[in-house]
Amino acid sequence: MRVEGRLAAELETSERAGRSSSKKSKLRQRKSPTMPKMVQRLFDTCKEVFSGCGAGVVPSRAGIERIVAVLGFAQSKNMVDSAILWEVVLTSEEHIMLVVTETMKEFIFVDLEQCRVLTHVIGIFCLPPSAVIPLHNHPGMTVFSKLLFGSMHIKSYDWVDSSQLEDEALRLWPPGMRLAKVKTDNTFTAPCDISILYPTTGGNMHRFTALTSCAVLDVLGPPYCDSEGRPCTYYNDFPYEDFSGDSAPAVGDDGVYAWLEERENVDDFSVVGARYMGPRVVER
Repeated sequence: MRVEGRLAAELETSERAGRSSSKKSKLRQRKSPTMPKMVQRLFDTCKEVFSGCGAGVVPSRAGIERIVAVLGFAQSKNMVDSAILWEVVLTSEEHIMLVVTETMKEFIFVDLEQCRVLTHVIGIFCLPPSAVIPLHNHPGMTVFSKLLFGSMHIKSYDWVDSSQLEDEALRLWPPGMRLAKVKTDNTFTAPCDISILYPTTGGNMHRFTALTSCAVLDVLGPPYCDSEGRPCTYYNDFPYEDFSGDSAPAVGDDGVYAWLEERENVDDFSVVGARYMGPRVVER
């Protein structure tokens, strides 16, 4: 990408000064290698970390820290003009420009990799105000989410381990429903900490509600795959008391619980793909 304007002038001045200094000292210095772009570094890191991590296998702590470190470089600012223009700026050369109509209700997903890999998926969800990504799961996955700009409410759940319950408690479960414990029920505003969910902990099932225009950078590993038993399943959630009255859930703590029921259709959830115009990711 061509560097323009004031930045280009500053770089040119710096180069002239560097050449002059080099001539005076008559010292030859080796030029530092160019730092890979953030998206490329994230792709390379995820491919290494998730290599060998099949469904249900959590990457090592060191691997998780590597991904979090790269995600820390993803800075963004939101340029909004009457809810028409969005600009997601990851770095000076890696950005996304989206034109959004005032009545648009679709979600925009930007595939940052532009290539098919089996280990993971990296992309950005852009949500208009009041949009909701329905409650859904991440079967056997480890997922990193970074809110790039805006505010959103996140509610997440983890399944209650039915093996820890007595048979009598299981018989009282409403038909077609499963007990889950609330992990998160909070509002987040960028900048904020990166969230990580795991195959059985960390809020594996979550719902995003956009309070303002917002964007989330997601890393999922391994990706959804119906043929490998990792479909995306959507749920309705109901307060525990709606079906169980005042009785305790008999799981040994005072957390907040809910009943989750699978949904067959999600008619109000539409995703539109958008092309990432930054430097192309190279699969090494």
